[in-house]
Amino acid sequence: MPELLSVRDLKIEATSYPPGEPPKRVSIVDGVSFDLERGKVLGLIGESGAGKSTIGLSALAYGRGGAEITGGQVLLDGRDILPLGKSGIRRIRGARVCYVAQSAAAAFNPAHRLGAQVIEATVKHGLMTKEEARKRALYLFRVLGLPNPETFGERYPHQVSGGQLQRAMTAMALCSNPELIVFDEPTTALDVTTQIDVLAAIKHAIEETHTAALYITHDLAVVAQISDDIMVLRHGKMVEYGSVQQIIEAPRQDYTRALVNVRQEARAEAVDQSSALLRVENISAQYSNGFKVLHNVSLHVPKGQTLAVVGESGSGKSTLARVITGLLPPSEGRIIFDGKPLTPALKNRSREELRRIQLIYQMADTAMNPRQTVRDIIGRPLTFYDGLHGAAKTARVKELLDQIEMGNGFIDRYPAELSGGQKQRVAIARALAAKPELILCDEPTSALDPLVAEGILKLLLRLQEEAHLSYVFITHDIAIVRAIADSVAVMHRGKLVRFGPKSQALSPPFDDYTDLLLKSVPEMEIGWLERVLTTRRMESAGN
Repeated sequence: MPELLSVRDLKIEATSYPPGEPPKRVSIVDGVSFDLERGKVLGLIGESGAGKSTIGLSALAYGRGGAEITGGQVLLDGRDILPLGKSGIRRIRGARVCYVAQSAAAAFNPAHRLGAQVIEATVKHGLMTKEEARKRALYLFRVLGLPNPETFGERYPHQVSGGQLQRAMTAMALCSNPELIVFDEPTTALDVTTQIDVLAAIKHAIEETHTAALYITHDLAVVAQISDDIMVLRHGKMVEYGSVQQIIEAPRQDYTRALVNVRQEARAEAVDQSSALLRVENISAQYSNGFKVLHNVSLHVPKGQTLAVVGESGSGKSTLARVITGLLPPSEGRIIFDGKPLTPALKNRSREELRRIQLIYQMADTAMNPRQTVRDIIGRPLTFYDGLHGAAKTARVKELLDQIEMGNGFIDRYPAELSGGQKQRVAIARALAAKPELILCDEPTSALDPLVAEGILKLLLRLQEEAHLSYVFITHDIAIVRAIADSVAVMHRGKLVRFGPKSQALSPPFDDYTDLLLKSVPEMEIGWLERVLTTRRMESAGN
């Protein structure tokens, strides 16, 4: 079968602006070539900065963030689309080639209904009448398993869940009957139970429509469920290219073997879990509109230990962190820290209360000021809490950079000049600058590739041992829970459904929700998704 997409010797560059130096050109993608047939899925996998998304966007003849395609060909049905003018490229985008972004929430306009947005590009390209496009959207809503498909399009983005919004974005991409779709990490921000539904919907939709797809991800277990072939990338170059079976079962290159074999070793839980640094006692919380998001939650975190909080999107994990930090004062209950009640609202907490509890956010990108250097980002809490300035502050920043295993060479870089893993390390250093006793880690590795995530987890465990830190680690990754946790709290719809030492919380008998959560963790096994879906259908039929 002739290839739909053929990429030949693709070269992409960008301009770097090193502090104190003249601008220079840097290579992002260097000589990458591959082919993709109709109805097939090619998975692009690699660490942050490997060039995955940049290559995917080149299929739309697009260079993101100043990136420029400087060489090679992108052949769509045998025709190179790179020399086409702006009007020619516009005719292709949204019609023959479509894109599904990582964050559907950021891609939809909150002021317009979903149905109107799903059909907009199809109608504007003149591919269908509005009525034809609406019928096509309704068909896709059904194929993608969206609830109440007849009325789903009448909703606004904020009225549906993250998983439903991601499927709606897939419907928007499929609406025009494109020949190629680029999926850019479409399940990275989703919990494991929702991820299965979205993966199954995407796979079914591709099979139904016979669309070709590039599937970009850093999760090899996920890409193994949906792809026909896999291309492994590193530093903008192709490391290995082969069938899913060959890559998973017989990788040829050392880097690929490292990706396949990366596994978080289970950590033995602490024996003594009685000396609590933090106690959450009968906490309930609600938003200003009266919607209750936490219901009578009680748990504790011993000194020097890690509590993993797991659950799907909307379970209350991050809300619990907001309550602990004072960003959302509880409506009932209290927080006890080091034996004393903690002031409920952040604005009323003393500087010392603020110092002792720090937060590491999920997305380091959005948690840093892009106009500040690493020196400024890490240095701000040093001034705020310790009054450090000048040489003393610089010396302490350098100590913290050494502590997070980065070194002084990064001190004058901006966030845009750092990889995803480096940004997260800077976020950790900023939290450490306050000399805290408790750090709340809100999914700090979910957007990182497995090898980088493994390095971040090892760093956090080493810092915990050195400084006797306590962690509340919010995650939906059970492998991470086994690797770092001493105790586990499972949350569902704002309630605590399971809590205790890791050995107890992750051992049967399970409640229905915990059982579902554990069975939804992707495995590095071809056919795993089909097996899980079959089991679900059998269990549903039995009920």
